[in-house]
Amino acid sequence: MSMPADNDEALLARYARGEAAAFELLYRRHELRIWRYLARNVGNRATADELLQEVWFAVARDCARYQPSARFTTWLFTIAHNRMIDAIRLNRRQTSLDALGYESQAVRQQLTADPSAGPLAAAVEQDQAMALNQAMEALPQEQRAAFLLQVEGDLSVEEIATITQCSFETTKSRLRYARAKLRELLKEYA
Repeated sequence: MSMPADNDEALLARYARGEAAAFELLYRRHELRIWRYLARNVGNRATADELLQEVWFAVARDCARYQPSARFTTWLFTIAHNRMIDAIRLNRRQTSLDALGYESQAVRQQLTADPSAGPLAAAVEQDQAMALNQAMEALPQEQRAAFLLQVEGDLSVEEIATITQCSFETTKSRLRYARAKLRELLKEYA
């Protein structure tokens, strides 16, 4: 069980006071969630890796200015979202995981692999992961970002609205439309 001193906000405060191990723990706790959010939005592993580095550099740089008015994860995903939007605007072209060729297979396996699953289960999971990736790519960017913030970031509608700088109702609508579209696109897997 986590002690209050080990919550994200306390760890960031400890890092701001010079405790490098606190940053390491924060990084390990949130690295994969942030990377998945970025990779699924930008559709490119290398870009997601670069953005992940930028996010954590920003956390390290701005840790002393962090005010715990919101959860650490809200602040972290705000940084990630802003970096991702900047990258999309800069590139204006998204590469799908399928367009990445051999690399996309590794990404899918990394995101969906269950080490204890046999070959048949792995093939089914891979098929489902490919369908999910294609369905996610079919969503408009705003809906995909909101949905992934909720799924990967475990964020509330209010927190997502803050991050995306949209109203609560717009955010709620984007999430509703994203879920409906995903349900429609993935109904054969239900």
